[in-house]
Amino acid sequence: MRGSRRAAPPRRRARTQRRWQVTAALAIGTVAAGGLAACGGSGKPTLNWYVNPDGVEVFQKYAEECSTERYDLAVQQLPTSATDQRTQLARRLAAKDSTTDLMNLDPVFVAEFANAKWLRKVDGDLAESIAASASGQGDGDYLKGAAETVTWDDAVYAIPLWANTQVLWYRKSLAEAAGLDMTKPVTWDQVIDAAASQKATVGVQANKYEAYVVWINALIQGAGGDIVSDTEAGRDAEVDLDSDAGRKAAQVIQRLADRAAQPDLSVSNEGTSLGQMFPAKGPGEFMTNWTFVYKNYEGLVGKSGGPTKDQLADLGWARYPQTVAGEASKPPVGGIDIGVGAYTEHPDWAAEAARCITSEKAQVDLALEAGLMPSTNAAYDEVAASGDYPKDLLELYRTSVDEGGPRPKSAFYALISSAVQATWHSPRAVDPDRTPEKSARYLRDVLEGKSLL
Repeated sequence: MRGSRRAAPPRRRARTQRRWQVTAALAIGTVAAGGLAACGGSGKPTLNWYVNPDGVEVFQKYAEECSTERYDLAVQQLPTSATDQRTQLARRLAAKDSTTDLMNLDPVFVAEFANAKWLRKVDGDLAESIAASASGQGDGDYLKGAAETVTWDDAVYAIPLWANTQVLWYRKSLAEAAGLDMTKPVTWDQVIDAAASQKATVGVQANKYEAYVVWINALIQGAGGDIVSDTEAGRDAEVDLDSDAGRKAAQVIQRLADRAAQPDLSVSNEGTSLGQMFPAKGPGEFMTNWTFVYKNYEGLVGKSGGPTKDQLADLGWARYPQTVAGEASKPPVGGIDIGVGAYTEHPDWAAEAARCITSEKAQVDLALEAGLMPSTNAAYDEVAASGDYPKDLLELYRTSVDEGGPRPKSAFYALISSAVQATWHSPRAVDPDRTPEKSARYLRDVLEGKSLL
């Protein structure tokens, strides 16, 4: 899942512009289904770089900077939602489209594309650095959580560009009034009870889309479980939803729905919960959301409907809540990885361009100009030195990615996600005694081809 510049992120997600947001939304240019010309008018090849709608202005700058005397880079915008992005890229690659040279990939789709042989492997010193980072051994500089998203079948298939995670955002005054000590790890139950005690709310993403699966996955992993395991077995993966961890996750969702949910819980997304933090009247909220939040609020200070300086100073942040008291939470891991299409006519140039657009400098620019956090420690250090972010917030981001929980790495992730959405939505109907068992049975049938989505 991802966070956009001063705006609610897509993730693989619907982006609803909140009523008081003053930044205009980026116009989304959907690429036509037919192939694009691979050569410019001068005869110099043009490599097409398919990008999601986050940080597009920075991408356009790097398309120019990373173009050379031998080739040009051209940015092609994908649709807003991650699901639609996957669909468009999958159709092109399944048709062996040679004009799909580079692409921004939501991490959950790397395994599927690699398994389908739609991506070229990353090789050389870069692959070694990424692999070392993913294993936690060696001299790799990538954040472990980011590096893990691009490995599949003992190989590296993409380059992490920016890494995303969720933290708990809250009003300091609200936590203090509720008597909640935010210097210590807090649980979902504590956060929900604290909000309810002050007639406040807890903002989450629970619409029927990918971000809802992000929440469910984090809850289950925080209780020591998984949605599925043994994912290398493909359709024969173990379905683990019907478990104590699954039931504990369902209990949190049920408790929130009953005690401190926002009115739009069943259609909530990254953007809709933002406006509840600084209402004209009321205590504000607790909210789990992506890294874009801080810059989003900071950019609205003093503007109509935005927070005041005093309100921004009242904004707090903490590690993602624990599902079970005493067991470390597993913050969601998201972001964007860069892959090279298997059918590009210019594989060496595409690989060279991929290195350029994922450079340390590019990562720093994405953080400072678009609020999209780096995937390497070196870039994080540069961002910290800039003074543009509170250093403790940056360290929270970095730690959350390194210690977070990825969604299932499976070639059939799209089926897994859709099946979970179908059986856990609406959140107001989640029942710990029935939902995990029902969803496990349905997901197993979907993977085995006995049920259709």
